[in-house]
Amino acid sequence: MIPRDAARWLFALANLFLGLPVLAQAQAGTALAAEDAGSSPDSSADSSLEPMVVTQKRLGLIGTASSASEGVVVNDELELAPAFRPGQLLETVPGLDVTSHSGEGKANQYLMRGYNLDHGTQLAVFVDGMPVNEPSHAHGQGYTDLNFMIPELATDIRYTKGTYYPNVGDFGSVGSIRIGYVDTIDATAVATAGTLGFERVFAGGSTKLADGNLLAALELQHYDGPWVNPDDQRKANAVLRYSQGNRDTGYSLTAMFYNSLWNSTTDQPERAVTEGLIPRFGSLDPTDGGQAQRASLTGQSFAKLGSGRLAAGVYAFSNHLTLWNDFTHFLVDPVNGDQEAQHEDRTAIGASVSYAVDSQLLGYDSELLAGVQLRYDFLQVSRTPSRDREPIPAQDHPLGARETDKISLGSNALFAQATTHWNAWLRTVVGLREDYQQGSDAGTNDGDASSALFEPKGSLIVAPAEETELYVSAGRGFHSDDIRGVNQARSSGLAGAPLIAAQMGEEIGLRQALWHDKGSLTLALFNLDSQSETTYDPDVGQDTAGPASRRSGYEINITYQALHWLEFYASLSQDRARFKTPYNDGTGHVGEFLPNAPFATGSCNVYVKNLGRWSGGVQYRYLGAYPLSSDDAVQGSGYGEWNGDVRYRLGDGWNATLGIYNILNRRGNAMEYWYVDRISRAEPMSGVADIHVHPLEPITARVTITRFF
Repeated sequence: MIPRDAARWLFALANLFLGLPVLAQAQAGTALAAEDAGSSPDSSADSSLEPMVVTQKRLGLIGTASSASEGVVVNDELELAPAFRPGQLLETVPGLDVTSHSGEGKANQYLMRGYNLDHGTQLAVFVDGMPVNEPSHAHGQGYTDLNFMIPELATDIRYTKGTYYPNVGDFGSVGSIRIGYVDTIDATAVATAGTLGFERVFAGGSTKLADGNLLAALELQHYDGPWVNPDDQRKANAVLRYSQGNRDTGYSLTAMFYNSLWNSTTDQPERAVTEGLIPRFGSLDPTDGGQAQRASLTGQSFAKLGSGRLAAGVYAFSNHLTLWNDFTHFLVDPVNGDQEAQHEDRTAIGASVSYAVDSQLLGYDSELLAGVQLRYDFLQVSRTPSRDREPIPAQDHPLGARETDKISLGSNALFAQATTHWNAWLRTVVGLREDYQQGSDAGTNDGDASSALFEPKGSLIVAPAEETELYVSAGRGFHSDDIRGVNQARSSGLAGAPLIAAQMGEEIGLRQALWHDKGSLTLALFNLDSQSETTYDPDVGQDTAGPASRRSGYEINITYQALHWLEFYASLSQDRARFKTPYNDGTGHVGEFLPNAPFATGSCNVYVKNLGRWSGGVQYRYLGAYPLSSDDAVQGSGYGEWNGDVRYRLGDGWNATLGIYNILNRRGNAMEYWYVDRISRAEPMSGVADIHVHPLEPITARVTITRFF
């Protein structure tokens, strides 16, 4: 449940905005709308006040959205959001919490709608049309690492939630996020220095070339963090992009390169801290860490074809990753310890084509959409016992626990959608999708698997007034499972690990304009049933297929543009997540609670734009308590954290920004887990069940100087 003071504060804010006490128990999901991209912030010397137009953009979704749980995050919010790490830009999506339980080079932890999405198991993320999720990954199904994303280039974040969208496939049943990249930026140089060893430089710009624009950008970053063993993250990103035209008629080609090295302080057992073995920011194995390299090429094309619009995209990327993790210490190998190297080399290629056209369906105005999506992954994955990052010879390991898998995966989908306007106040959206996946493993978990799923989807939208829309949506979706786990289950005679795990979702929603279009409200009540829940296995640091589950909950989101330079935004989601059958979490606790599924998430934001030379943002981000054991006997505490930044336009192209994170120096944990480990040879051979924590970073300050040329 939400702490009493936080709940009272959020509900009081809702009542202040709406004057409706019922909002303390209302339920919702938000939608925003897009703003033109491509210009840098404060590129003009004009100090006159300018409207933010955020609220008006959001209200533009009335008449076009198919549910209360879709939208587009406008660029003003991306610019002003006080994001501690790149992945936290995604927290501009309502109800999404982005945190970390390990080193900065590792993929973030995502939580939304009663889901611990781990590193991306059920949150589909795309950058410039390229899927980021990686199936059958070395560390976790759907692993989503956004460290290659450069914040200055991000634009036009579009999101959906639920199973109601035919163009959303694998990993997208809980949510999908599509991040665009700008075509042009002013020549810009950025330098940031901060506490805890943070250093960053960015340089980028674009120029006319032939009939298009050539954009180049480079980012370098170093970060230690508060850890006794510093993260010493060293990250480099480079982007080269050429584009012509626009989203109606045009194309873009984008090359990206990313490289990173880091140390990791993973989640540590609480008893190691209370017994004085390590300090709060210490680690039992300071040799944990990782290295990653990613290169990609994406192309997108938009053209008018007949009376419709054709959109096509292609992508190819390679990814090389090694993670050294020691979660259980001396539980498996009492001599050398339990560190292991998780390594993968991956190449993925894919394409998508869609065609949209305005037409007549049964004599009524309709928009028709049809498309195809293809993806093929080729990877080698291994798990190797290690000590101080050095491999342990097989003969020296008591169980010889090592795996090597050579995997190929294919994913093919067809989809179609019809949006029909029956009259001025009623429209329907009906969609169909067919997915087929196949895979093979020629390694340790040898075997082949294939699966197909037919997915009907639909929404009924009623507009009783010009400022109001009501939605009823339902649909079938899915998430894929790691083929290694599918093959393991089959070889062991176990059921419940399909290659495609079906999910069924329903939602009732409301979108409402308020205060003469100065505000907006969205509400959504939702259910989501999953054939197979993805669960976390701490012994190997991977996700595995688990029992069926059901979630229900609500979201409420309120926006109020009080003045043309001032906007308030608040979001709250409360959720109920349960297994459909009792689940043994491996610690002697049996129950129906889903470990690490948050009871609530929320945020409250204040944005100031162009108040003379000043602008900035303040954010309260909230992650509620969550069960750690499957019977809820052990709970994680969650946290609340204030972040903010203030920006000042110095003139002559110079800007200065001060960002402060965890302003009140909240002593909380970014993430907590409950599992068995053995931290010394003096403990029982069977290990000890304990809470494992990764602390929030303490108060942090960063100063940024920006120069536009």
